Amino acid sequence: MSCETEYKELREKVIKNFTEEEAKVIDKAYNFAKEAHDGQLRYSGQPYIIHPVAVATILVDLCMDYQSVVAALLHDTVEDTDVSLENVKNEYGADIAKLVDGVTKLGKVPLSTKEEEQAENIRKMLLAMSEDIRVIIIKLADRLHNMRTLEFMRPQKRRDKALETIEIYAPLAHRLGIRTIKEELEDLAISFLDPVGYKEIETNLGSQMEERQKFLEDIKVRIRERISEIIPEPHIAGRIKSVHGIYRKMYMQNRSFGEIYDIYAVRIIVDSVIDCYNCLGVIHDMFTPIPGRFKDYISTPKPNMYQSLHTTVIGKEGIAFEVQIRTWEMHNTAEYGIAAHWKYKLGEGSKAKIDERLAWVRQLLESQKESDNVEDIVLTIKSDFVPEEVYVFTPKGDVVPLPAGATVIDFAYAIHSAVGNKMIGAKVDGRIVPIDFVVKTGQIIEVMTSSQQGKGPSRDWLKIVKTSEARTKIRAWFKKERRKENIEEGRAEIEREFKRNRIILDSDSYEEFIKAIAERQHMPTVDDFYAAIGYGGISLIKMLPQIKEAYTKLTKEKAPVVDEIAVTAPGNNRKSRDGVTVENIDNCLIKFAHCCNPLPGDPIIGFITRGHGVSIHNRNCPNVPKDMADAQEPERWVRASWDANIKEDFNATLSVVCIDKVGLLAEISGKFAEMRVMIHNVNMRANKDGRAIMNVTITVGGADHLRNVMAKIQKIDGVLLVERSGI
Repeated sequence: MSCETEYKELREKVIKNFTEEEAKVIDKAYNFAKEAHDGQLRYSGQPYIIHPVAVATILVDLCMDYQSVVAALLHDTVEDTDVSLENVKNEYGADIAKLVDGVTKLGKVPLSTKEEEQAENIRKMLLAMSEDIRVIIIKLADRLHNMRTLEFMRPQKRRDKALETIEIYAPLAHRLGIRTIKEELEDLAISFLDPVGYKEIETNLGSQMEERQKFLEDIKVRIRERISEIIPEPHIAGRIKSVHGIYRKMYMQNRSFGEIYDIYAVRIIVDSVIDCYNCLGVIHDMFTPIPGRFKDYISTPKPNMYQSLHTTVIGKEGIAFEVQIRTWEMHNTAEYGIAAHWKYKLGEGSKAKIDERLAWVRQLLESQKESDNVEDIVLTIKSDFVPEEVYVFTPKGDVVPLPAGATVIDFAYAIHSAVGNKMIGAKVDGRIVPIDFVVKTGQIIEVMTSSQQGKGPSRDWLKIVKTSEARTKIRAWFKKERRKENIEEGRAEIEREFKRNRIILDSDSYEEFIKAIAERQHMPTVDDFYAAIGYGGISLIKMLPQIKEAYTKLTKEKAPVVDEIAVTAPGNNRKSRDGVTVENIDNCLIKFAHCCNPLPGDPIIGFITRGHGVSIHNRNCPNVPKDMADAQEPERWVRASWDANIKEDFNATLSVVCIDKVGLLAEISGKFAEMRVMIHNVNMRANKDGRAIMNVTITVGGADHLRNVMAKIQKIDGVLLVERSGI
């Protein structure tokens, strides 16, 4: 289809929905965008202008205002052409320019990861959305058309877009109550993410389609006959559940197609709330209701303001089906959500409702300010905006909606951050429950708090809570109230991960290395960096690939130049003053590597350094290549051996894992004294699991002496493990 044909169809809809003046502005925007995108093609090979026209058509079908339609036609001009935002503002006014800017992605902003880039774009969109809700409606229409034409993109791009759609854009459409867009986005996403599963459900739905339609028609006729006796002219429609709705239950709840009770649904629309409950009585009289399958969303609306009565029943045919009962006003809100304001011209009173329904956007942006991690905003959408929700009550009867799987801790923080921070326990329906208790719809929850000064949440709560809101508030408390503890926790976590990943640095290099990492994370000081890791504001696991890359680069930069060391003729071994013989090098400076602290008796090897002679490593050091053929510069590694009669003392560091109990440190120190082993440095820290780790630097005469010392320390009651650091 040509762009002219596409726009002709849009123009016919525009004439029916807008004034002559508004239609002229839309025509002007189309011609402007067509000229700006001239020569650009979509992945399908079609002229690019077809995309903004399709987005504008979706918005006209939603009955959005003319400014939204104009912004849809222009939405890619600033991002993909030479047109500037100032050009749009001068031609179409500040309001339309703001809409275009809100939909436009961030440009030329240096971001370290794809996830961070995605999060920043979402945050920018939400900021614009908090000022004008039309931004997100345009963006959803834009994403919907992109998903409809996704098959023209390369496979990986298709999967990435589909995943982003189902994790972010479909939940946003759900939260805004725009069912028509939500369900199509979900179905399209699943068709690309799991084409086999999608096809299986499609096949099941397609089989015996005539019988299914006949069943629905028969049910509708029977219901109409009974309801018409009490309610004149009810609107009754039948529908079959969306593919994604069935997919979630089949593959995420491990059910078969035959176990999905609400594949069929009958919708009854009446004029008043009283009529809704009267219809419910008739339905339960006609059919057998399935226990536990009745939901009253009229008295307890969903967060997106959805209202309806849901009940699942079984007829004489033995087939289960769902019945939804609502008023016309509820139906308009259910189908179009926030867009109903423009579709039904609801006036000023509706604007107040829109502001009320957008409170979650401002709350989301506020909570993100308390986090150092911009990706939390995406995590909130993924975890908190899921369709499955539970509705619990405060002791006063107020309804609190939470995502399925939320705990009593999530409930406490949903009430107020101060309630969550002072929480010491909870009661559900009058009974005390564990702190990780998962709440269910209809339960009454009472939070028990403590007024004791200094009381606060536990770090373990971060692993328990379901909502991003609770997680952010817990981190904010630790950030503010436990700085010293956060610094220690962060430092300990870095040490653990460095040791696990064989990142070994001497003290001077370590400080410089950590400082550089902190600066890349925009942290003013190293302590701020430690603290952010300690309270969870920064994920060290996510940073590890970058840290490893920086460590590899650092070790390469410290690689030596050979010509700075005097090299003797091959095979001419000379004894050095430090008790080490280095092959082919005469009387050079010897330095023992801090990463492994080699001892007499250890197998050793030398590395020619830059300006510091030869660094002697234990042959088993993680910084020594296992196979010299794999070494980047094998010529810099030289053979070395200990002198036969060496009698010098050397420092070695031991890591002692032990039970955290009173007096054990004194007992270990006493054992060193008994063996006449000098201690140079000792530090000890306790873990949450009841264990402690002691790092102690001692003086020994060689590897054999060290092994003897380690064996005796290992025999002390309460010592679990003794190992040599760096090896």
